[in-house]
Amino acid sequence: MNPTLKILLFIVSLIALLLFQAKAVMPLVYDVISSDIFLKNSPDEADRMTVSTDMTNIAFQHCNTYISDDIDSDFSVSFVEKPTNAWTMGDYQYIVNADIDIKSTDGQNFTRSYVCRIEYNEKDDPSQSAEFKNWSINGVSGLDNL
Repeated sequence: MNPTLKILLFIVSLIALLLFQAKAVMPLVYDVISSDIFLKNSPDEADRMTVSTDMTNIAFQHCNTYISDDIDSDFSVSFVEKPTNAWTMGDYQYIVNADIDIKSTDGQNFTRSYVCRIEYNEKDDPSQSAEFKNWSINGVSGLDNL
């Protein structure tokens, strides 16, 4: 096959692919995005600003419980009274950022900041939020090697 014909065929195919994506695929994507398929109604609204509510305070306490149960026995920990930041992501999902004071068995004291992502599972009954079993820890970062 002639090299110039190959290049021309490649360019025509590329243009056809781009037109197909722009005229067929993207309108379908925009229709799906604008539909209610991804809409989730929840009484717990998301907030971009850091907040302090009963649920974020309970989430903070449960993150601390998880960390104290999970930390290595070579360390003792003490938690601050309030989180540095707490965000509600909506639908009873929270992100908590706080400091933790750590003392190792060899006498070293240091402070670390951690971030905990936690979710309340009993969305239909917020009155059960005090029980740790009704929460799921989705991840804790900042406390590696402890």
